[in-house]
Amino acid sequence: MKVQLSLRQQASTDAAKSEAELVNAAREGSELAVRELIRRLNPRLFRVARGIVDSDTEAEEALQEAYLLAFSKLEGFREHASFSTWITRIVINTARMQRRRARTAEEYDTVDESSSLITFPGQYSELPDAMLGRAQLRDFLETAVSELPPNLRLPFLLREAEDMSILAIASELQINPITVKTRLFRARRRLRTTIEHRVRGGFEAIFPFGGKQCANMNDRVVALLQASGAL
Repeated sequence: MKVQLSLRQQASTDAAKSEAELVNAAREGSELAVRELIRRLNPRLFRVARGIVDSDTEAEEALQEAYLLAFSKLEGFREHASFSTWITRIVINTARMQRRRARTAEEYDTVDESSSLITFPGQYSELPDAMLGRAQLRDFLETAVSELPPNLRLPFLLREAEDMSILAIASELQINPITVKTRLFRARRRLRTTIEHRVRGGFEAIFPFGGKQCANMNDRVVALLQASGAL
């Protein structure tokens, strides 16, 4: 009981720490620090991955791979940028590789899955703090956004779901701010005007990644890090 209480107290303490403090603790092998970093970063990084790949499963796989790469190679983090910026770039690269692998596999796949239904996190259950009927609206919006090509979908999600500035998106994706503006314009133009009017201000609700999914990601990454000796 005392051990459990101590772990809870430590977790509460970690929750109040800055990102830099948590990274330093993770470098020293703190499992709780790793878990807290994953908990904080999961929603944003999942959306980044989902902005590149075509399914939630692929996004989770890319995210898990990125976490393993980042936490196994923390000595490579030189703090020239924030840890969240550093790992975001890892997620982008990992998701792009995941997408290339998926395309290669499709070349040898003779099964037509074009009519398969796409499911999304939380599709069949509403978030606790969401308004009545929000889930149905979110599903409608997620389907529309999913149909955007990745080069338009990712900037759109970073702008509308993460509320990032044009300059911040350009920096994250390493492209010209004008290119970001162009892609955002094209993304919005592709979405139906009726959808945009109905969900204005509601993009923060799409592609959620929390609750059990977040906890499962935490457990998988920590277990793999421990098995590899990195933690």
